[in-house]
Amino acid sequence: MVTNTNFEGLQKRNISEEQIIEQLLAFINGFPFLKIKNAASVGDGITRLTENQQVEILEKWDEFLQTDAKIVKFVPASGAASRMFKDLFDLLESETGNPIKDSQKEFFEKIEKFAFYDELNSVCNKNSEKNISTLLAGGQFKQIVENLLLADGMNYGSLPKGLLKFHTYVDGKRTAAQEHLVEGALYAANKLKKINIHFTVSNEHIPLFNKHLRENLPYFEQIYDSRFLVNFSTQKASTDTIAVDMHNQPFYEKGNLVFRPGGHGALIENLNEIDADVIFIKNIDNVVPDRLKQPTVKFKKIIGGKLLEIQNKCFSYLQLIDNKNFTDNKIDEIQRFLEKDLCIFSPNFEKMDKDAKIAYFEKKLNRPIRVCGMVRNEGEPGGGPFIAYNTDGTASPQILESSQIDTNNEKNVYMMHHSTYFNPVDLVCATKNYKGEKFDLKRFVDKNTGFISVKSKGGKELKALELPGLWNGAMSDWNTVFVEVPIETFNPVKTVNDLLRPQHL
Repeated sequence: MVTNTNFEGLQKRNISEEQIIEQLLAFINGFPFLKIKNAASVGDGITRLTENQQVEILEKWDEFLQTDAKIVKFVPASGAASRMFKDLFDLLESETGNPIKDSQKEFFEKIEKFAFYDELNSVCNKNSEKNISTLLAGGQFKQIVENLLLADGMNYGSLPKGLLKFHTYVDGKRTAAQEHLVEGALYAANKLKKINIHFTVSNEHIPLFNKHLRENLPYFEQIYDSRFLVNFSTQKASTDTIAVDMHNQPFYEKGNLVFRPGGHGALIENLNEIDADVIFIKNIDNVVPDRLKQPTVKFKKIIGGKLLEIQNKCFSYLQLIDNKNFTDNKIDEIQRFLEKDLCIFSPNFEKMDKDAKIAYFEKKLNRPIRVCGMVRNEGEPGGGPFIAYNTDGTASPQILESSQIDTNNEKNVYMMHHSTYFNPVDLVCATKNYKGEKFDLKRFVDKNTGFISVKSKGGKELKALELPGLWNGAMSDWNTVFVEVPIETFNPVKTVNDLLRPQHL
């Protein structure tokens, strides 16, 4: 039951009672598992480009950069870095304060290798009146961690990942946000030398990002002789979801309904507001130093060029439909394109008459497009590429999380275990139709692909609802193409010790 007081809270968030009822029903009914046709692999859902094809597509992208097209680099960057330092927070809470876990020991043994070492050393000198070497020699590990993570020190435990120092250069240190600026300059600068970067951040972090970029943009604009146009958006309050107790009843705190952020799937709203010809999407923590950027830049251009290739074909076929310029040969050609290039399969196609086939083509072609880089699975976490069945009976490429797959089904388990690729969140998107009009991206979301997880608040367990993931169900009804990219393009920083990997030193 939603009281008047609670209803006022809904109004502030711009959430309707109908939405709340829909969310409560989701907790009660759960989400259906997706029916899988097969795990995607090279030649069966994933495209492996030959050297000659790569050269041709790179030329296509470089030609596109000589236009005044608007290219945007969209970087989800709202998460705090606290999870990076979980083991160090555990050390702070321990009685002895001594490193016990291997990860804790590695952190202190190699502490001088971190890009933030010099600043941390200065903070230790200021706050503890000892440098790091002296603190280590005295076994004062907690003081070092406090100076790194807490507000009286560097506050790394509360800052967003984008503002942490990741890499060391001869002329200074770079944060993850700065590395994204450089990436943008290397593959997303148009002929006007404009580089559009869009960070999604938390409200409280906007001033910090603004200050950081204001101090650093002039340097990068001079180095790359370009103009950076950086803007921000925050996750909308209207995408928050209601929390429930373990009996699926609304969870209250001090008489008020408890809401939680709807997960990265909520960012489809932010993406929907961007007016651009091409949008790259990449997580904030997946960056490398300049000496290793070449594979990333090359394959970002390749998936961009592949996007243009697919888009041109879709647009040309849609224009044929508009002009009613159809022959039987064209129908066969478009069907081959849908199956071979877009991996869309319809079991009923042969039963359709000509008008029904054309209507089917129009429905499938006139959609947003994404090209996703896929890497060989070498044990890293991430969603997997599959060919899955849609509600209309067709099958198409989808990026699925394990929670969307029925693991009681032996066939599904077999496919999961034999899936050889995963999604590193390496996407490029086209969100306009063949008339140059923006799609309403919310129309292409599969609402039946959310997630339910168990959390706690005030010592009590609650259930949280996450919206369909940004690159999962939120893009379910897009045209999707999977392209193989090398593992060198995937270098995430999930824990602080990941910065000790060779790719980040």
